[in-house]
Amino acid sequence: MSFEHATPQRPSDTRTHATVLVIDDEIRSLEALRRVLNDDFEVLCAKDAREAEEFLEGDMVHAILCDQRMPGQSGVEFLKRVRDLWPDPVRMIISGYSDSEEIIAGVNEAGIYQYITKPWHPDQLIETVQGAVQLFRLQKETETASVEVKLGPSRVKQVISEKRGAARRLYDFDRIVHAPSSPMHGVIDLARRASDYDISVMITGESGTGKELLARAIHYHSARANKVFVVENCGALPNELLESELFGCKKGAFTGAYQDRIGLFEVANGGTIFLDEIGETSPAFQVKLLRVLQEGEIRPLGAQRVRKVDVRIVAATNRDLGAEVEAGRFRRDLYYRLAAFPIHMPALRDRPMDIPLIAERILSEVKTAFNRDIAGFSPAILDELTRYPWPGNVREMQNEIQRMVVLADGDRLQSSTLSGQARPSSDPFKAALKMNGSSTLKDKVEALEKAVIAETLERFNGNISKVAGSLGLSRVGLRSKLSRYDLRKDLDADEENSHG
Repeated sequence: MSFEHATPQRPSDTRTHATVLVIDDEIRSLEALRRVLNDDFEVLCAKDAREAEEFLEGDMVHAILCDQRMPGQSGVEFLKRVRDLWPDPVRMIISGYSDSEEIIAGVNEAGIYQYITKPWHPDQLIETVQGAVQLFRLQKETETASVEVKLGPSRVKQVISEKRGAARRLYDFDRIVHAPSSPMHGVIDLARRASDYDISVMITGESGTGKELLARAIHYHSARANKVFVVENCGALPNELLESELFGCKKGAFTGAYQDRIGLFEVANGGTIFLDEIGETSPAFQVKLLRVLQEGEIRPLGAQRVRKVDVRIVAATNRDLGAEVEAGRFRRDLYYRLAAFPIHMPALRDRPMDIPLIAERILSEVKTAFNRDIAGFSPAILDELTRYPWPGNVREMQNEIQRMVVLADGDRLQSSTLSGQARPSSDPFKAALKMNGSSTLKDKVEALEKAVIAETLERFNGNISKVAGSLGLSRVGLRSKLSRYDLRKDLDADEENSHG
């Protein structure tokens, strides 16, 4: 199944069958329509408006094909009611009569997509219904159905294609800022390799490290790049609402379900869904998500039938899911399905060589957005930014630089505009404690050690012998730690020469 097969990706023409509701009071005509459409679609047949509404109340329908002449009310009148109660399905009229005025009114008032005349040709009918289903899916991507129906599917497809092209350029791997010596180099190499295969990816790392950015890059370098990429924060919603968002729901399925909702799994059909904060989900929800991965199908809340979906999953968490599994808070079987290809995003404090580059990129974007003529950072402030542990990672840096640009009086950002929180602490113990709450004891100890060494280097003006003696380290041991923490200072030349 496409969720887990670690095989090279190729764009697939395979479609999950869309659901088409056909309404005609003539049984032979209804049966003929069903036979023609049955190979390409899941066909629901109704002989009158009442039966049709029963289907619409219990099933998720992509397109409606309605006869114009029916007992009691015309097809146009019925589709006007459908537009008010079930606006998502694309509506079509089929008729053997030339009711031109009423049909024209229907196009305007009932939002009718196509008027099909009898006798119809099977191939043309299939092509028309396929166009309606394609339009339905495009509408779900743009969420501008009422406008896009008037534009027609070709124009909608063009708009979507232009947006995807722009996104592909924006989320290119090469745009992920990092220095040649950065640990991000290995991360990006892993992500590039994963993008070529239809395999589930689990991205771990602290909040604000750029997990969604990496997920988007994976999608736009995959064979699914021409399909949709959707995002859901699993930690932001209670179970019932999360299920509704992901799997869809019928009107009245639960308190607050005031209309039919197409789930994000169906919107992402053929593409990628990014499940952020997957570690925050409940065991009950995990069971349902596991079924989706196993069976490749969803059941909207309140719906009678399951729907096949073909979606790649990229999940992310700032938790240690392995520990969550051992503690019984996360299902082991779901974990192994989601984490087929794990990638860890390093915290910003673990890639200090990237901080000046990232700061310059953020400043470039912020000054454009804020329309400020800022030349850059003063030399002193870049050193301060590099020394700060950034517990909120890149997201915190973005907020800090926005604040600095707002407060800047000259053409360069100065240390005086740094917030108190971002100023390097004179107390290294406090600086270590500022780290993200999810940091391990090892992370905090290393941050403390780095801060103490940096402070001692500054106190002895980079004299290696004095620093080593003060800290009770050998010169070789100190050099090893300087390299590890990227604390390279200008060394005292005489000291260097005297010790070879």
